[in-house]
Amino acid sequence: MDINLRGKRALVTGAGKGIGREIAAVLTECGAQVVALSRTQADLDSLKAEIGCETILADLTSAYDARRAAESAGEIDLLVNNAGITSLQPFLETTLEAFDEVLAINVRAVLVISQVIARGMIARGHGGAIVNVSSTASSVALRDHTSYCTSKGALDQLTRVMALELGPHQIRVNSINPTVTLTPMGEMAWGDPAKSGPMLARIPLGRFAKPRQVAEAVAYLLSDQADMIHGAILPVDGGFLTT
Repeated sequence: MDINLRGKRALVTGAGKGIGREIAAVLTECGAQVVALSRTQADLDSLKAEIGCETILADLTSAYDARRAAESAGEIDLLVNNAGITSLQPFLETTLEAFDEVLAINVRAVLVISQVIARGMIARGHGGAIVNVSSTASSVALRDHTSYCTSKGALDQLTRVMALELGPHQIRVNSINPTVTLTPMGEMAWGDPAKSGPMLARIPLGRFAKPRQVAEAVAYLLSDQADMIHGAILPVDGGFLTT
């Protein structure tokens, strides 16, 4: 089953590194014209050289910048809200600054960008598809991940409300929830074998996810093959949530 996204324009946030970069590459392989959003110009430049995407430089900690970026993206058929950060702090040591920054990027920017893009989809009357990149941390508590777990729990609920209200406009909205994914951010959080060992022991397949595996699941959810999948919270976790 080949995924065909030809003729579609896809906005991918957080496209400069990690999962987002892989998503941008996979969507391009599927025929989509990708608009890549990142806060790092060098990452955008190298990605454009690799896949021929359009680029937008934006800092999603700013609601104004998030809205400006979405408005400058033009007509978008497919949206991937991938941008996300983490802050490794125990609950009692979690700072307001870190908490606010994580929530601003992981949740508020999704709201702001999705509002702009969804309004455009509705105005054109052709529907569309949105995938929010969440995490199994939305439903399982992880030590030292207060801000991150909170943000991903909120993102899953935002996904459900978006699905409920945008469905009548034929805009499908789903969330994809990977386990630990071997990106630079994932390596930072889980690079210590003393920490990663117990987590791997809870994954029946016995391994962490690769960015490509997450990206291919995103491409499927955006495609016509997933035309009746709406409001789903899809784990890509090797069975972690079954344990």
